[in-house]
Amino acid sequence: MMQCGTDVTVEGQEFVTEFDSSPWAKRAFCSSCGTHLYARFKQTNSINVPVGLFPEVPELTMSMQYFSDLKPKYYCFSNNTEEMTEAEIMAHFGSGDS
Repeated sequence: MMQCGTDVTVEGQEFVTEFDSSPWAKRAFCSSCGTHLYARFKQTNSINVPVGLFPEVPELTMSMQYFSDLKPKYYCFSNNTEEMTEAEIMAHFGSGDS
C-alpha cells in the first residue's frame, strides 16, 4: 500500500463503494469491476492505495511491512524495512494514533 494522505481525488466516484472493514478503516472497491481501490482510516481520513494501481512510480521504496507476523514464510523482501505485527497494527490504528 502507498500512503497518499488526505489530499486525494478519485475519478469515477459514481463507481466507488466504501464499506466498514474494521473499527478503524473503510475499504473501497470499484462497483463495476471489483478492483480494490483504497483503504481510508476513519480517525484521519487518510488514504492508502494499492501500489499496483500505479505501474510506474519513480523512486518508490517500500518502507514498512504490515502484518509481518502473518506473512507466509516464503515471502522474502530484499530491503530491510520497519515492520508492524498484527497486534501492533491493531493497537496503533485502533487507538486513533494513525
